[in-house]
Order: sequence, then C-alpha cells, then structure tokens
Amino acid sequence: MHYQPTRASVETHPLPAWFDNAKLGIFVHWGLYSVPGWAPLAGELSEILATGDWAKWFANNPYAEWYMNSWRIDGSATQRYHAETFGADHSYFDFASDFNTAAEQWDPDAWGSLFQRVHAHYAVLTTKHHDGFTLWPSHTPNPFIANYHARRDLVGEFMDAIRGRGLTAALYYSGGLDWTFNDTVIQDIADIPKAVPQMSAYVDYANAHWRELIDRYQTMILWNDIAYPAATDLNMLFADYYNTLPEGVVNNRFTQRFQLGADGNIVTDNFHDFETPEYAAFPEIRAKKWESCRGIGASFGYNRNEGPAQHLTVENLVRSFVDIVSKNGNLLLNVGPLADGTIPQLQRERLLGLGAWLDVNGAAIFDTRPWVVADSETDDGVGVRFTQKEGNLYATLLDTPAAQPFEIKGLRCADGTSIKLLGGSAPLAWRATDGGVAVTLADKLPASPAHVLHISPAPAYQP
Repeated sequence: MHYQPTRASVETHPLPAWFDNAKLGIFVHWGLYSVPGWAPLAGELSEILATGDWAKWFANNPYAEWYMNSWRIDGSATQRYHAETFGADHSYFDFASDFNTAAEQWDPDAWGSLFQRVHAHYAVLTTKHHDGFTLWPSHTPNPFIANYHARRDLVGEFMDAIRGRGLTAALYYSGGLDWTFNDTVIQDIADIPKAVPQMSAYVDYANAHWRELIDRYQTMILWNDIAYPAATDLNMLFADYYNTLPEGVVNNRFTQRFQLGADGNIVTDNFHDFETPEYAAFPEIRAKKWESCRGIGASFGYNRNEGPAQHLTVENLVRSFVDIVSKNGNLLLNVGPLADGTIPQLQRERLLGLGAWLDVNGAAIFDTRPWVVADSETDDGVGVRFTQKEGNLYATLLDTPAAQPFEIKGLRCADGTSIKLLGGSAPLAWRATDGGVAVTLADKLPASPAHVLHISPAPAYQP
C-alpha cells in the first residue's frame, strides 16, 4: 500500500505482527549523562504520578539522564553533587570528551549476545536525549557546539549488532526537548511546553535527524519522546516512513498540542501505532497495542546511587511482565550502561533471571494474544494471568499455591482437556468444580517466580 500524507491515510497502517508478537524489548539509555551517572534516590515515577507533585519530582529527579536539567536547578542535590565532584566551573558539555574516550571500549556484540540470552525480540537505543548529544556523526551536526556527537558511529554499530543476533533494531530520538536549542530549565510539568524548541531551524534539524535514522539506519520504530515541534507536517513524515519501511511502527509521543489532563499529565491525541505508559501498566486488556517502558531501577540512565533496594527483583520483574502481556502490552525494559558501555552487574542479574524464566515459560508469552479476560485467582488468592495461542490457554500463577488441589476460578474445561505444567512432562489431574477447575500437581512445584499451566483446548470462561 502507498500511504498519502494525510491523517486518514496513515491511520490505515496495520500494526505489524512482529511488534504484536515480540512482547519484550530492551531500551538503552546511554549518553553524556552516563559519565557522572548520578541522581538522587527519590522513588519511581509511579509515586510522583500518584501525588502529582511535579515540582518536587524535578527538584529531586531520580532520572540520571536528566542530569543536565537537574544540575541547573538552584539548590538541587544534583547541583551540589556536580560542584563537589567536578567543580562549579565544569560544564555539562565537557562530559563529551570523557564519554567519547570511554565509548572506545564498548563491545556492541556483548549487548547483542546478552539481549538474545534474555529472549528480547527487539532493542531501542537512545540516539539523542534531551541534552542534544547524538550517538552518531550526523550529516546534520549541532549548529551551536562543534563535534557534539559520538566519534564512533554508535548507532550504526548498535543496529548491526542487534540485527546480527536476530533481533529487531530500533531507535529513540528526543524530538520534544533539546537543551542546546532551548535551554529552559524545567522545574514543573507546565514548563515542558515552554521548553519545546519551535523555531524553524530546529524543525529542520529534528526532521533531518529522523529522516537520517530512517534512511541510513532503517529504524523499525520511530520512538520519539516528550513532544514534537508544531510546524512539522507529521503526516508527511509518517507516510514517508511507512512507504519506506511498511513494517515500522510509530509511538504516541509526537505531541504537537499540549493539554494537561485532570491528573496533571500530558494528554495526547496524535496518531500512533502504540501507547507508551512509563513506569506504569494498564489495569485491563486494551484493544490498542501498548508498550510499558521502565528501568530495572528508578532511573533509565545509569545511576551509581542505586543498589539492590532500587532494582526490581526477578520475581517482581517476571510477574509484572506477565501481567503486561496478558493485557495486550509489550515490556520495553531499560538498561543504563556505564560510559564505556558496560551494563552494571545488578542489571545483568535481573535480565538473566528473566531470561532463565523465559527459557522454560516463553511459550506462554511470545506470539500470544490476550484471552477473554486477563486475570483471575486461585481459591487461596494467588493471582492468575491468561494468554492464548493456537487454540490453547496459558494460565500463569503469580505465586505458588499453598495447598493442593488448587482451584482456578472461572475456567470451564471440557471433557478430555489436557493440563500440563510448562517444564513438566506428565498431564496433571484436574476436575471441574462449581467455581472453576481444581488442579492437582504430580510433584512439588519447582522454585520459580511464576508457574505456567498449558490448557488444551482453551476452556470457556464463566465468572
């Protein structure tokens, strides 16, 4: 199909099966902010979303990738840290030399190998964050700071390494904020619209970068952030993108008109293939595809302050992932490497723990679709999440039932139904009950963050 530069035409773009099937992606936040690698410990974004206290959030921003903004807020913890560690006269832009020196040690294939071991199906690299530094030597260089880019073509090497491992490679670009074009210090949510560069020079600059990421690197996602300058004809950009890469997808962060919702968050009405809740998940099955993005800790960029207490446990990571997939979501799980590209050990441990669970239970995740309902529970209160594939139902227990048999509420299995534990071999004994189906395990459940029952054929549901 040939797309026309109109909203009506780009809205006909179907969601590609690869993105629907992928379920797990790896986000990578890597840039100048990885050199200081520091932010205060102020909790996760979800806590701020609940309170709406955005001024407190920005003054104590736990996102290390926002270091440049936090440093410019008078009296902030980041400003104090910067002065004590680097000196008050040390510019943020001076980190460029340090980053380029450190990045010479980066081994892109080590990332590809790790992401493959985790069973990620795609990966997304931040090509330019809000500080404006680009991870590739663009044909359209920054007009204000000479050589403000990576010496190595980190983007190109990333794409080659990811594709070389059989994953889909994609790119992030901060179209809405660039502090080299608009240095407004963001201290509250209402400051964000004021900080979006709207001048024609930036419109041309950002558009040229996106065209380069499409034509030069064939990014399979346009993962934009925050917003986009209002003067851009996005229908033209999206139509050209789909005509070049029909299997590509566009996220929902190309906001050109700002509106704050009742909860104080930005409401978007722009065209998109998928939504992107951050450090959050939807509570129900959504017809529209979505992707939850979050760090393993409370920051996307590397934060040297974060220890085990700030990192998701493997158990919570697995259970959150299962919940997201049951409701038609993907998980874009972030890693924040050090400046030299090393992924910190705590992050590696969590990734490999998720990968080990998927070694056994991946059939319940990949290529699946939501079922009639997303969730239920056992008679002793263990949460259950459902996915389906090829006429079969996967029921994932989010904990270990305390006793046997245990009942899963709402399931109506026909005679001859087979129920097996993924990772096991023999069919399990089961019987119909007034409330659902009671299952008896042949052996004690192995230690695992979650346990998956394969039920064939898929039963009916009756609450």
